[in-house]
Amino acid sequence: MSISAQQVKELRERTGLGMMECKVALTETGGDMEAAADLLRKRAGAKVEKKAGRIAAEGAIGIIVSPDRKSAAMVEVNCETDFVAKGEEFLVFAAAAAACVADKQPADINALYALPGGDGTPGTIAQMREGLVMKLGEKINIRRFEKLSANQGHIGSYLHAQKIGVLVVLDGGDETLAKDIAMHVAASQPEYFSKDQVPAAAIAKEKEILLEQAKDSGKPPEIIEKMVMGRVNKYLNEITLLGQPFVKDPDTTVEKLLKSKGASVKGFLRYEVGEGLEKRPDNFTAEVMATAKGA
Repeated sequence: MSISAQQVKELRERTGLGMMECKVALTETGGDMEAAADLLRKRAGAKVEKKAGRIAAEGAIGIIVSPDRKSAAMVEVNCETDFVAKGEEFLVFAAAAAACVADKQPADINALYALPGGDGTPGTIAQMREGLVMKLGEKINIRRFEKLSANQGHIGSYLHAQKIGVLVVLDGGDETLAKDIAMHVAASQPEYFSKDQVPAAAIAKEKEILLEQAKDSGKPPEIIEKMVMGRVNKYLNEITLLGQPFVKDPDTTVEKLLKSKGASVKGFLRYEVGEGLEKRPDNFTAEVMATAKGA
């Protein structure tokens, strides 16, 4: 039977797939729009399986913050190449996933995939993903997500080139301070909020390393102890948010800045695309540092 251009156009709009793929599916199903859409989803699923073993360490961070800044969600969506990661369709998918996390609070990745895409998008998040895999030809997956709430205070956010995302729960201060602290977290990568949150085992290990480095200095043991403790304190300042020099004004610490504004940080979350998956040549943290100093 003859398949009209209007039928192909309608199926393309529903699935986001190519003209020839849609025409072939319509031809094989005798022009049945629903059957053709199901057939394309099945084929997308097959493509997903074939690409499951590929490395997907590129991608984008999606962030959604509620208008009252009392809640926010962040997701990391991965793909294989930076070219795909920068595409509008991929970024729309990341935003849709973040919106689902914010609205529905799924328990895990599988629960998120089962949710409807929203905003008139046909199908579930899983079907949106399968459609992208089929259309873009890459492995695509949602790696992680989290939602933060602020019963007291408000949430600040910062997103750098879709590659680094930060959410900060701030009590006191204003929206500008919240964004500044979020930018600082993006640039300085604190591992902990304060010194008392650093595990004792991590401190002991650092002290052991520093003692080993100092033992051949020829200095008396009591001097070595003081030297080492000074370096341990420096190490703790480097890895804790409160102890770090504020990225936009290194002459003051984040702790002093917060006190001067009558504010406190109740929690923060930092995602960087691909962290823990592979060593990346892109130094996005350095980019954020340069942006912050120039702001």
